Amino acid sequence: MLRPDQNPPIIWPPDTGIETFQGTWWVAHTKSRNEKALAWQMQKKNISYFLPMTEKVSKKSRRISRSMLPLFTGYIFFCGNENDRLEALKTNRIANIIPVADQEHFITELVPIEKALTCGLQLEPYAYIKKGQLCKVVAGPLMGTEGIVISEPNKTRLVLQVNILGKATCLDIDSHLLEAIEM
Repeated sequence: MLRPDQNPPIIWPPDTGIETFQGTWWVAHTKSRNEKALAWQMQKKNISYFLPMTEKVSKKSRRISRSMLPLFTGYIFFCGNENDRLEALKTNRIANIIPVADQEHFITELVPIEKALTCGLQLEPYAYIKKGQLCKVVAGPLMGTEGIVISEPNKTRLVLQVNILGKATCLDIDSHLLEAIEM
């Protein structure tokens, strides 16, 4: 298990945002437990990628260990030209590449996840939700972000979905920061 500082960067190249990446977006469905290794190889080949990860804290006996786990197990998002796609396939770490039909919509789904991670908010995997109230964040670092709100005892959660994967992530949020979107 890698320590958090031994993991690949969440975004490559660093100090950029995924909205500035040039080229076509693809979703790489990796072979089992190959997300980080693929990210390291993409970094060496200078292929722009986004690998959202979350910190996992586990306790065994008296030892506490921290590690970073991919938020969407088995997937890494990358952007580039056809040559970059072929180079990624040559790593032998990809089971399948999912083409992204609506590039703009895909980016709008990933940007809130990127914002939350760069703000230091803790995301966790969450079951994909098809029905629920769509809301917009009206204040704070995630202002303008849209997601589905769910309520659990004593907390409100905002679910951020990535439709192409049929997966989602969620974060705790104060309900006063949300405004319902009329459909």
